[in-house]
Amino acid sequence: MMRARTTLLLSLTTTVLLLATSQAASAEPDLAKPTPIQAAWQDLEIGMFIHYDFWAFKRDVKQWHWKDISPDLYYPKKLDTDQWVRTAKAMGAKYAILTAKHGTGFLQWQSDAYPFGLKQSRWRNGKGDLVRDFVESCRKYGIKPGIYCHLIYNDYLEIGHPGKINRGKGDDPQKQARYAEICEQMLTELLGNYGPLVEIWFDGGALPPENGGPNIGHLIKKYQPHAVVFQSNHATIRWVGNESGVAGYPCWSTVPSVESIHTDRNVQAHGDPNGSVWMPGECDVTLPGHGWNWTPDQDPNIQPLEALMEIYYKSVGRNCNLLLNATPNDEGLIPEANVKHYIAFGKEIARRFGKSVKETEGRGHTLTLSFDRPTIVDHVVIMEDIMHGERVRAYVVEALRNKTWCEIVRGISIGHKKIDRFKPTEVSKLRFRCTKSAATPVIRKFAAYNTTVRTCK
Repeated sequence: MMRARTTLLLSLTTTVLLLATSQAASAEPDLAKPTPIQAAWQDLEIGMFIHYDFWAFKRDVKQWHWKDISPDLYYPKKLDTDQWVRTAKAMGAKYAILTAKHGTGFLQWQSDAYPFGLKQSRWRNGKGDLVRDFVESCRKYGIKPGIYCHLIYNDYLEIGHPGKINRGKGDDPQKQARYAEICEQMLTELLGNYGPLVEIWFDGGALPPENGGPNIGHLIKKYQPHAVVFQSNHATIRWVGNESGVAGYPCWSTVPSVESIHTDRNVQAHGDPNGSVWMPGECDVTLPGHGWNWTPDQDPNIQPLEALMEIYYKSVGRNCNLLLNATPNDEGLIPEANVKHYIAFGKEIARRFGKSVKETEGRGHTLTLSFDRPTIVDHVVIMEDIMHGERVRAYVVEALRNKTWCEIVRGISIGHKKIDRFKPTEVSKLRFRCTKSAATPVIRKFAAYNTTVRTCK
């Protein structure tokens, strides 16, 4: 009888503990969370956008007149994708994206989609494949490759926004269906022939199949299931609504729906803390003072480092990735004057944030950094463990000075990373305090920096 009572008590205790654990787990809200693919992409933080197209060789062509241009004009005598990717690596980029096919319609790989591309040019006797060169250089230097393919414009085929024939007017279902087939052939080649890609960039998205567009979703799933997608109805990352490289603040990684990133400017810029879809932002921008494509009159004397650092603070430092453009010239090289800017940018990021004064991690509404002696700091970097969702909704960072806690910075969203800067301050302790949350904060990193060793030049 005693054994039966003991067994019953143990059973009841186990049941109560299981119920309590279940209730505690269900008490936390069901926040949107990234896929492992999205989280890994956010960790890359900086990418290089490489704009290269027929524009480097012929700039005075009016729209829709590319059929009159000989592919033989495309002839980069010194093209070196290793130089491009080495520059990206020196800048601190972890990924790079090549414009394989831009709005002119010129195909920069061995394609049979239509007769306007490298296969028809004299460069490398018609055997050249820029996409393959680029991808191989990326893998050689440990940079993850991505591909840009413009589907809603194709001047050679007279395709206009939003991806319709007859310069955007449509009105011919058979011709529209043929263009959809061409798009699918291009994407089958690009997504299927070059190995894993980190990102697929659809500038302006793509016309959906029900409106006469290509079935890009099937091709992404078949050939590149581990790539993030920029724009289109299959997007997994979002544009922030400008080409200045600057995200709005607060900037959340969640949105109400995929559709909302195309229709709501506020959602593009800021996201939505209550959104049910994980959709982090990417900030694309040109080198300050330059355009998206190379021109002979680019100013080699610009000094963009201060501007680049400001962009960095307002992109990576606001929970987004930064995609900084590069423009190889008509010889196929990034101009040396520009290379120096990218290298300087990478060095300055490393100088400021390569090593913290002190850092910690933890779970809870408060984290504290204690210093052995009074220490000057001027930046803090906070990262949430986004695999648990974005939990922080507001926070303050406080400094202990003369035995008194003083607020030095206040913020709203954190997400993958938030960088806060303030005037150099001598502290004995720093404290992160979450003042509003959707659930218990899980902080991946709370770090203090002193960047006053020398000024940015």
